[in-house]
Amino acid sequence: MPDALPFDLVVIGAGPGGVAAAETAALLGRKVAIVEATPLVGGAAVNTGTIPSKTLRETALALSGVRSRALHGVDLSLRRGLTVNDLLRHERAVKATEATQMRARLDAYGVTVVHGTGGFHDAHTVRVVRPTPPGGEVYLRGEKVLVATGSTPARPTLFPFQSNRVHDSDELLYISALPRSLAVIGAGVIGSEYACMFAALGTRVHLVDGRDKLLPFLDPDLSAALQGAMTAGGIRFWWNEKVAKCDTPRIGETTLTLTSGAELQVDQVLVCAGRSARTVELNPAAAGFELTPKGLIAVDEHFRTTVPHVYAVGDVIGFPALASTSAEQGRVAACHMFGSDEKDAVAKFLPAGIYTIPEVSAAGLTEPEALAAGHAVVVGRADYAQNPRGKIIGDKSGFLKLVFDAADMKLLGVHVIGEQASELVHIGLLALMAGGGAKLFLDTCFNYPTLGDLYKLATHDALIRRARHAGRIPRAVVS
Repeated sequence: MPDALPFDLVVIGAGPGGVAAAETAALLGRKVAIVEATPLVGGAAVNTGTIPSKTLRETALALSGVRSRALHGVDLSLRRGLTVNDLLRHERAVKATEATQMRARLDAYGVTVVHGTGGFHDAHTVRVVRPTPPGGEVYLRGEKVLVATGSTPARPTLFPFQSNRVHDSDELLYISALPRSLAVIGAGVIGSEYACMFAALGTRVHLVDGRDKLLPFLDPDLSAALQGAMTAGGIRFWWNEKVAKCDTPRIGETTLTLTSGAELQVDQVLVCAGRSARTVELNPAAAGFELTPKGLIAVDEHFRTTVPHVYAVGDVIGFPALASTSAEQGRVAACHMFGSDEKDAVAKFLPAGIYTIPEVSAAGLTEPEALAAGHAVVVGRADYAQNPRGKIIGDKSGFLKLVFDAADMKLLGVHVIGEQASELVHIGLLALMAGGGAKLFLDTCFNYPTLGDLYKLATHDALIRRARHAGRIPRAVVS
């Protein structure tokens, strides 16, 4: 083995978790190297997953005219002559810019970036096989090592991925033509997002799932509203169904045979069957730790493995496997490994953002979860249609739902469906973090007209419900 280059920290994987850990350690004055297998930093979040899919969604909304159709007398539909290049042009520009900015930030922090596939040579040494050119190997020795190699789409053997009509969510970014019809296998977050996107562009979409409810982790009101909106958008759901057979002839449409015996004939198939952690090439045995039966890395509350100087964050440790939470974990891990108390835990409340059409976002407890936890619950709801900004943007079906503890009106959960839901949720998220509730929202002055003012409307709704339940609402006097 050649002499290894010495570092305080070697990070394997330059996605959100790895980059956050590298930058944090650099801010703490440590010498850091980060290893990335692909030409661009950013991981799946920037290059194949989060950023590309959300950019495609915005492009689909713009090119299809979906947003404009809710405004009286306005139709800006641009479907005629729409090509894949039209759809992907903005996506490619955004992800390239994001990766470039992330790399510039690493350079500014003095982090050494090494391109190649990294794995353990021993507990402190990472062997990097570099792509050709220049090829060869380089060895990095770290006082600490952090694994953040992310995940890849699962590929069930039932589906012939060698066909140019069967795709995973990464491969979908390279389609040559918009599908006339599309079967999406798996109604999870990724499957639901892509189903909405292609339905907006006029593709006939079938969404197949073995469960009987859409995104069951959501508050039931949001789940039901989203399913209704997706159905109205042209998506057909096939619940309690799995694919038993996938036949892709050389000429003609692909035929999917479902477990019920029903057959679907479609132009293209998108398989969203979860993701698999990228841990096989790590050679964890050389570092002294083992993988779980699901191929994940077990860690403690500080994201430390059973080997005290080796840490892991992001998709390789499992749920929640989000870009935002992975970055949080990376910061916590870096602070812990170098004895800093700047960040000693991941945020108590973590938001979920789902970029379907319409958008959905939530933080804290759902109404059933709050009831199961023993809270006396009061709910407040405000529809976008009640709000001047909601009327202006033409969102007639969006709403904000707040879950309060009826005793002290402390906020327990915030749930939003509609335009800018993933932005609007942050007001409630900050209230959850601060332990606030109804008084905070009523004491706050929101710009007018804004969607933020929905928090006041929803709070008033909750207070009225609570007062009615207690029999304190007087009868209105009509003069």
